[in-house]
Amino acid sequence: MPELVPPSERYKESFLAAVREAQADGSGLGDTLTWDVAALEADFPAFLESLRQYEPGRELPEGYVHSEPLWLVEGDGYLGRVSIRHTLNQRLREFGGHIGYEVRPSARKRGYATLALRLALERARELGLERVLVTCDVDNLGSRRVIEANGGVLEYEGRVPDHPAPLRRYWITL
Repeated sequence: MPELVPPSERYKESFLAAVREAQADGSGLGDTLTWDVAALEADFPAFLESLRQYEPGRELPEGYVHSEPLWLVEGDGYLGRVSIRHTLNQRLREFGGHIGYEVRPSARKRGYATLALRLALERARELGLERVLVTCDVDNLGSRRVIEANGGVLEYEGRVPDHPAPLRRYWITL
């Protein structure tokens, strides 16, 4: 059964393969598309440490909130990732919300995104959040279905500053 776990060296090869998949088809999140796979391979421990830079207890740069990265895995296989933001700033209230998620291309359309968001909501509940904001682009029908399947209630649809596409903002009560 897939589970959410902290990023780990155990999933290095599968994770790197997933990054290559996303870069090959251009369908990953922004950072996935810009990661230098050779650099990740050369110093994976440093990459893992960089993922933890916003975890609670760490000093934050101006304008950032505490968050935790988690990977959706099954066995030794990396399926995707979530980021759970513990609070919102003004920018995250407009775009991004409390939870972001991504599923590797070869694992899409198999229910993993719905599961990843469900598991992330369970973690958000453990953190004491009572409701969370999740956003997606208007034309991302897959994400719309995932959010709505997890109880998302549409708050807003339209444009926000500094984001190229119209988006939808959903609230999910925990």
